[in-house]
Amino acid sequence: MATTNTNIGQHGHTLTDWRPEDAKFWASRGHAIATRNLWISIPALLLAFSVWMVWSVVVAKMPAIGFNFSVGERFWLAALPGLSGATLRIFYSFMIPIFGGRLWTTLSTASLLLPAVGIGMAVQNPDTSYLTFLILALLCGFGGGNFASSMANIAFFYPKKTKGNALALNAGLGNLGVSVMQFVVPVVITMGVFGAIGGDAQTLSDGSQLWVQNAGYIWVPFIVLSTLAAWFGMNDIADAKASLSDQAIILKRKHNWVMSLLYTGTFGSFIGYSAGFPLLMKTQFPEVDVLAYAFLGPLVGALSRAGTGWISDRFGGGRVTFWTFLGMIVAVLGVLQFLPLGDSHGSFWGFFACFMALFFLTGVGNASTFQMIPTIMRQEVPRLMPQLDEAATLKQSERESAAIIAFTSAIAAYGAFFIPKAYGSSIALTGGPAAALWCFALFYALCVGVTWAFYTRKGAKTPC
Repeated sequence: MATTNTNIGQHGHTLTDWRPEDAKFWASRGHAIATRNLWISIPALLLAFSVWMVWSVVVAKMPAIGFNFSVGERFWLAALPGLSGATLRIFYSFMIPIFGGRLWTTLSTASLLLPAVGIGMAVQNPDTSYLTFLILALLCGFGGGNFASSMANIAFFYPKKTKGNALALNAGLGNLGVSVMQFVVPVVITMGVFGAIGGDAQTLSDGSQLWVQNAGYIWVPFIVLSTLAAWFGMNDIADAKASLSDQAIILKRKHNWVMSLLYTGTFGSFIGYSAGFPLLMKTQFPEVDVLAYAFLGPLVGALSRAGTGWISDRFGGGRVTFWTFLGMIVAVLGVLQFLPLGDSHGSFWGFFACFMALFFLTGVGNASTFQMIPTIMRQEVPRLMPQLDEAATLKQSERESAAIIAFTSAIAAYGAFFIPKAYGSSIALTGGPAAALWCFALFYALCVGVTWAFYTRKGAKTPC
């Protein structure tokens, strides 16, 4: 039975007294509780990203084990988890204030078992239909949806002065799941990790063997452990409770939509490039063992996000975002120079270096845009709702910030669908990915203009 301790302001796993902006409260117990919740959230989010993006590696191995789908069909399998994950994020954005962070993290983490086990079973049957793989690709979107609720949850735990860094750690180390997956899966599919329980190997034409089912099965024990950790170790915050109608007010906030655009430029690029990078390398440089390098891009992006949140806390998220988009334009132009276009064979290492710069910059921009949102709403809520007192204004701005952080992540996640699909369409229509990359550069130019107009120019109404 849950008990109430009025001295510590906690009823069971629910925090009934939570004041992170109170320096004394934060030092005495707030920091320790927030840290525990953060470090349970991070591995759960890492696993979510691993499952979400697992098709980016599996599709590269499907022809070798007898699934002779076309390049276009395989780009669809790499892209569909992004489509479903982004759509689920819209709904997940509002779940934390309704269900509580502890319960929702437990349920959303446990849901990853469906695609993980499903993929393991499907690839072992050579008669598995393309439709079945499409459904499994859509189910991997459960992992994509988790990000929105995870970020909204952690946003409630931290004070403004450290919120940017906390969100950067949660997101950055969670994003690391893409790199972990792209490193681990190519290794575990070469060995019978689970013995007879895991099923038989697939024998290739050269006599070697693969256990592609391990791409799904390897995550199962970790998902179970993370689910248990969330249930027994995390907390709900009573003040964070809100109905769907209470949260829906963000749909009327102008800056919700502006920041959705900017975060699509940063996180949408990170997750889209992560999903399409292995197959893009394979199509442009077929002589290269792409799975030996693919994990490095998401690794660089995730670590730069986790390690650069403090820069935005110190210098302002708007400034950092502005310069990040300028850098991304330069990096895309660099990629275009090294592609095998026309009579040129291109340069893999030049192409790879420019993509590493792109991944690094997306991580920096991911951290800076999320730092901007609480700063913006602390200026906007007093102006939009002047009838609220200081305490109510702070509470409302925190609630709206968390909801906007989650919602913008939902919109941005569509990059995981559109970027791989743009590659596929560009290759089909023009013979190469250059047209898609030019579109990306133009979009970043738009983001530069929007960031300057709303947040960094002299006289901006909401500078940050």
